[in-house]
Amino acid sequence: MSEFSSTVESFWQSSFLSGDIIFSSDALSICANPDLGADRQLMLLETAAGKLQMALTPALADKLGLYLQTGLTPALLRQKLQDAGIALHGADYVFYFNEPARQDLLQEPQPGHIRQLSEADEAVFAEFQGNASEQDLDDAYVELDHWAVFGAFEQDRLVCAASMYPWDEQQIADQGVLTLPSFRGQGHARSVVRAISRHAYAQGYEPQFRCQLDNTASAALAQSAGLSLYGTWDVMASGSDE
Repeated sequence: MSEFSSTVESFWQSSFLSGDIIFSSDALSICANPDLGADRQLMLLETAAGKLQMALTPALADKLGLYLQTGLTPALLRQKLQDAGIALHGADYVFYFNEPARQDLLQEPQPGHIRQLSEADEAVFAEFQGNASEQDLDDAYVELDHWAVFGAFEQDRLVCAASMYPWDEQQIADQGVLTLPSFRGQGHARSVVRAISRHAYAQGYEPQFRCQLDNTASAALAQSAGLSLYGTWDVMASGSDE
């Protein structure tokens, strides 16, 4: 039985187990899924347990010669992708709350310096963005017009913010978080992530936290906020199949 919710498991299974399972072993499964979108013609999910799952369009499966294959391993599959000139975008860690962590989160009172933001906070949010680097803004993708936005304040100054939006039209809310440099390491991001995640649950959504594999600070934040690693997720880079 999975430690994660049925919402999480159903979301990933809809891509990686829907269609024609053309290869399956303890270490690897490959699904030819005709319903994949143009921007996700090939996806890889390596679970925290270590199993690699691939979903790809039937056309790509045929191009790669994956039908009726035997003896495939994750290493051999990745070599096939490389030989075919198919590049990957770059994997993300994907984190969720497991059930015990979710219960702890929902029972926790919200700190007084954390609150939800609205259009009325446009000025303080603009000041917050003005004190952040362009790189940090691009990486975090925190916007005031997202589905939900929460912030941490120090003396009426917004020092950390997180925003969420529904992901892939599912009951999953993907989030980004940004703390101003001089206020990092003080627990603001952890508190904001937990606050916005409680809000997501209250609205019937499963909070999701993603970050690139080389973003060690974000990965550490996810774990400190009580989230557990579900796996790593990657997609084919745009134009690599041409």
